[in-house]
Order: sequence, then structure tokens, then C-alpha cells
Amino acid sequence: MNLLAGLAVGTCVYLAVGFITGHAPDINLRRRKPRAQIGGQQLWLNQAGVALTPVQFWMGSFGVALAAFLALSLVTGTPLVAAVPAMGIGVLPRAYFSRRRAARLRLVQSTWPDGLRDLLASIASGRSLAQALADLAAAGPLPLQEAFARYPLLARMLGTVPALEVVKEELADPTSDRVIEVLILAHERGGQVVKDILEDLVVATTKDLKALEEIETEGLEMKINTRAVLVLPWFVLVALTLRAGPFRAFYRSTGGLVVVLIGAVLSGIGYVVVARLAREQDERRVFGSGATVTTDVVR
Repeated sequence: MNLLAGLAVGTCVYLAVGFITGHAPDINLRRRKPRAQIGGQQLWLNQAGVALTPVQFWMGSFGVALAAFLALSLVTGTPLVAAVPAMGIGVLPRAYFSRRRAARLRLVQSTWPDGLRDLLASIASGRSLAQALADLAAAGPLPLQEAFARYPLLARMLGTVPALEVVKEELADPTSDRVIEVLILAHERGGQVVKDILEDLVVATTKDLKALEEIETEGLEMKINTRAVLVLPWFVLVALTLRAGPFRAFYRSTGGLVVVLIGAVLSGIGYVVVARLAREQDERRVFGSGATVTTDVVR
């Protein structure tokens, strides 16, 4: 008991002396968990504007596939025929939000040249880069207005560079990463060099967008043909089994099971091969958080 009392008194004296002399020990009883980096699938959903977790997204897609399977089984009277089209319908949410994600990113990318010209006009009128960015958030192109909506408040609270870093991570786009990194460099350099940097950036960004448009146009026909080749045979099969008759009877038999399984395997192999050939690999975010997102992350 005396020993415990002595330890308690010694500890109190040690802490008191530390606080008096300004050398108090840094005691942190909480364990701070390291901040988890956002995953590729969650980033994909954020870019698509989906307020769901990956698990919720996959569960919703499974629900769509199950509902389609039950409906097609009821219509065709052949669950085996309904299985493969139901799986195709189950991936429609992914296809829809993939298009939505691409459209959202491309919309921001396509408005950067006009936004940079607005910044140049503001700077030419005598405003600083920070003030020009605030003007962009208030009266710039609509997609950039939405992207920079929080910038004025963040700039007042954190400063220009941290505010731009936040905007960059919210956009999570390689083109926007490059533009914002150059804007940060221009802000740090200041002076006449800002105007020269922005003029070069307008030219470079316009060329990047032109290249992206050419790549998308070249691959459009291949994508349309691929989807038609994969979907049409199963659409015809469902149509053939809508009414009772020899087709429905055959696909309820063992021979029909073999035909459907072989067709499903061949369709799956064809989809994987064609999707791999036509896949557009997104540019790695060199200036971002390090998360690489490809166009087939949530597929």
C-alpha cells in the first residue's frame, strides 16, 4: 500500500513539474485508426454520382437480376432460358452508371478550356489567381461551378493550395489533376508567369480532349456491334419460347439444357474477349491519391 501511494505521489509531482516548466508529457489514450484510402470501387461509384457502397450496389444489381429471372421464367415457362438473359439484365445498372460516370467526367474535362480562358480574362483584368478561381466558382461554366462550389469557403478556411487539393480529390480525374497541379504551381510562382502558364495549359488541355474524342469515336462502332451480337441470340430465344410448342418443349429437355449451357459459355467467352479488346484503360492519377480506376472496376 505504501508503495502504491509513493508511486502515485511521484507521478503527480512529475506531471506538476512538467506542466509548470512547459514540458508536459504527451499522453494520448486514444488509438487513432489510420485513415483508410478510398477503394477503387467506391471511387468509381463516387465519380458516377452514386451514393451507395460497393456492397449495396452489388446487392441492388443482384436484386434486378433476380426480378428479371422470375419475370422471364413466368413469361417463357422455361427457367433455364430465363437464366442467361436475367444475368445480362443484372449488369444493366453497371452499364448505366458506367455511362453516367464517363459522361460526368467528360463534361468536366470538356469545360476546362473555357474555364481556363475565364481565368485568363480575370487575371488580365488585374485580379489575382485566387480571386479568379472564386469568380470561376460563381460564374464559370456550369460543370466547373459545381466542382468549385466549395472552393471559396475552403480557400478562406484553409488557403488557396489546400482548397485546390480538396477540389482535385473530389473530381478524381487525371485531366483535372494536371490542370489543378499547374494552377497550384502558377499560384506559388505568381506574377506574369501565371498568364503564360495558363495560356500553355489551354493549348495542352484542348489537345488532350481532342485525342480523347478521337479514341471514343473509333471504338463506338465496335461496342455497338459487340452488344448486338451478344444480345440478339438470347432475345430470339426468349421470343421462341413465349408460347407453348416444340421450341419450349425442347428447351425443357436435356438436349435444350446442353444447348443453353454451351451457348452461355460461348457468349461469356466472347464477351470477355471482346471487352478486353475494346476496353479503354483510364489514365493513372499520377497527381492524385494513387487510386487507379479503370472503366471496368464495377463490372
